[in-house]
Amino acid sequence: MPVGEYSLRLQSGITGGFAPPTPNAIFTVTQPQNSDTLNITAAIRPAGTPSLQEIAPKQINSKQQHIVDLVEELYGILKTLPTESPPGSEDIYGLDTSIAFGSADLEWCNGGPQGCGGGTSSVQATDEEKAKFKRAVDIVHELVKEE
Repeated sequence: MPVGEYSLRLQSGITGGFAPPTPNAIFTVTQPQNSDTLNITAAIRPAGTPSLQEIAPKQINSKQQHIVDLVEELYGILKTLPTESPPGSEDIYGLDTSIAFGSADLEWCNGGPQGCGGGTSSVQATDEEKAKFKRAVDIVHELVKEE
């Protein structure tokens, strides 16, 4: 379980190639130090439009047991998953999605800072790891949709 503050960012739309990737959605969740509030921001690119549109930021109580359970599950999953090597070389999970998670005791990121550029990773995800990553993505979506 992350202790203290942490932040995570999910980006849908990370695969590029010749041109940089065009994100379809970016969600950011932050837990400030000594706070009972998760801060959530989101930007989504509606189909057929060229740019992301911000959605009103919101806050949820991070001490709700449901939220605590989701964050603990996400943290536990990410601690066990590999990332591509070199960073940004290949979308090893095949979901065109990256998660970046940072806390005092865990720094985890797949997809590289500029997305995946069409190389080959020396690390490949197993089917079990791909399923765990899909669950991690689902957890972030649950947190973002939480009221």
